[in-house]
Amino acid sequence: MLYRPTLSPVLAVIAAVGLMTASVSHAGMYRYKDENGRMVISNTIPQEATQRGYEILGSNGRVVETVPPAPTEEEIAAREAEKERQRQQERQHQQDLKLLERYSNPDQAVRALHRKTEEMQSIIQLKRGNISVVSSQLDNEQSRAADMERAGREVPESSLEKIRRLESQIEDIEKEIELQRQNINDMREQFIQDIERLEVITDRKRTLPLDRKEDQ
Repeated sequence: MLYRPTLSPVLAVIAAVGLMTASVSHAGMYRYKDENGRMVISNTIPQEATQRGYEILGSNGRVVETVPPAPTEEEIAAREAEKERQRQQERQHQQDLKLLERYSNPDQAVRALHRKTEEMQSIIQLKRGNISVVSSQLDNEQSRAADMERAGREVPESSLEKIRRLESQIEDIEKEIELQRQNINDMREQFIQDIERLEVITDRKRTLPLDRKEDQ
């Protein structure tokens, strides 16, 4: 009978590792866990295994790169939310810098609000003066037309057309005044936002009222 030496368990493990290392040295290998959690070493990797993360082994059997698991939907959403938060923070920072270039403190912005309000209200006063002029012309035309009707004469179409034109001018100016009032309100809202933001970034409270007595 021929004698066949048997390997001890330790030598068997060493031999197995040697065979594995030899196979790794012949091709690029991947190490990953299958769906049952068992470690697998192969020269290919299933698509579903890449989602769980894997390792790339070098020719010497050592790990040369570790590919982490694919992020979950919750992780992706959290990353996007954090990126958006950082973008908003940066935008706010840039807006704050521009705001501080215009005003060094809240009261300075309040004074600017008063000046701008006065300028815009003066335009309304000017338009009201225009209405008074046109209204006077309209009264004269309507008075002449009424005199003609009382005298039994027909009012010329030119007079009627002028009356309509003057009435239309008054309506247009009134619309312009209403639009100017809306512009003042929008301007005030923006100023108030800026003033409140200045109070935060300068840590100083305004001491001036938003409305002057003549504005109230």
